[in-house]
Amino acid sequence: MNRLDASLLADLPPFAGMSRASLDDMLARAASFRHSKGTHIFREGEEAQSFYLLLDGYVRVVKLTPVGEQVIVRHIATGELLGIAKAMGRDTYPANAIAAVDCVLLAWPSHTWEAIVAAHPGFATNTYAMIGNRLVGTQVRVVEMATERVAQRVANAILNLARETGRQTDEGILIDFPISRQDISEMTGTTIHTVSRLLSGWDSKGWIKGGRQKITLVDGQKLTMVASARD
Repeated sequence: MNRLDASLLADLPPFAGMSRASLDDMLARAASFRHSKGTHIFREGEEAQSFYLLLDGYVRVVKLTPVGEQVIVRHIATGELLGIAKAMGRDTYPANAIAAVDCVLLAWPSHTWEAIVAAHPGFATNTYAMIGNRLVGTQVRVVEMATERVAQRVANAILNLARETGRQTDEGILIDFPISRQDISEMTGTTIHTVSRLLSGWDSKGWIKGGRQKITLVDGQKLTMVASARD
């Protein structure tokens, strides 16, 4: 890809507060590349040879259970870091990262992590803050899985996706990447049959609008009531 301008990074959370010289140095250390939809950026258990910034697209982070079932842990949106195993004291990737759409990424060799955080402490601070926020999100999901009814979990999943990746349209807030009922079942720990029943019901009530791998949130207030058990 052509040489990238540092202004592309300036407004992204991992690089907040960094000088132009620091951004230029970060770009000089990185390689840019594209990843096609459905391909693995890295696999669970592989040696963590690189860490990444998603410049464009969406990435699914997926873990496998001991019996081989997939669980979607999170979705990575444009401007987020992924594969930062070194920041967590790991030498291997803890999950699979799969391109949900065609993606553009920057990659840095993992062996440069210590040098980068030493040269750019602001980047280190932003990265560790992001890790903390993700841990909080993971704890919230664990509580949801343990205490909430299925309808609440599914409603929360749609609301979170709309908030994190949504794009306003005439019909409502469109989740801006292909999302299937199987994906939502893997996010919420339930069956695709149950997800289909719930989404079809909410579609008929006009709370959401479904389509082929597409969901638009039409009435967020109604789904919020379901998520908070006030339905």
